Amino acid sequence: MTTATPVLTPRVIALAHYAARALLENALARHGMTFQQSVTLRLAALAEGPVARDRIAEDVVGALKIDPAQAHSVVDELVAKGLVAPQGASRGPSQVRITDAGRALFETTSAETAPISARVYAGIPAEDLAVAGRVLSLITERADAELAALAE
Repeated sequence: MTTATPVLTPRVIALAHYAARALLENALARHGMTFQQSVTLRLAALAEGPVARDRIAEDVVGALKIDPAQAHSVVDELVAKGLVAPQGASRGPSQVRITDAGRALFETTSAETAPISARVYAGIPAEDLAVAGRVLSLITERADAELAALAE
């Protein structure tokens, strides 16, 4: 008996997302990190220097589709853990920068999850990954447009 290749549906996307997220959350939990904290710390790590706190929160809202207050709360959690530090509050909007501890944790969790991701994606042809990337990007764009319309 052969199994038919599944058609891309919201369920198939969700199953892939949650399976991959569970792997990441398992690695993060060993370091006392949540998924939301990881996404936020990544944004600080990739910034070239201090970044406006509101900008990080806005990017977290866009990435995770959470409430702005929740996103600001996650930034507060990272500050409390010493992973990001406030910068230049007197020069306009407050900014944050990743600390040495935050950078070390980001690098550690990235190094731990890289081989897992490599195993998950191993053997998938580059053409298939490119098609999947285009399709999922289009779905994300359309879903974001629907969310924006709901907010109006």
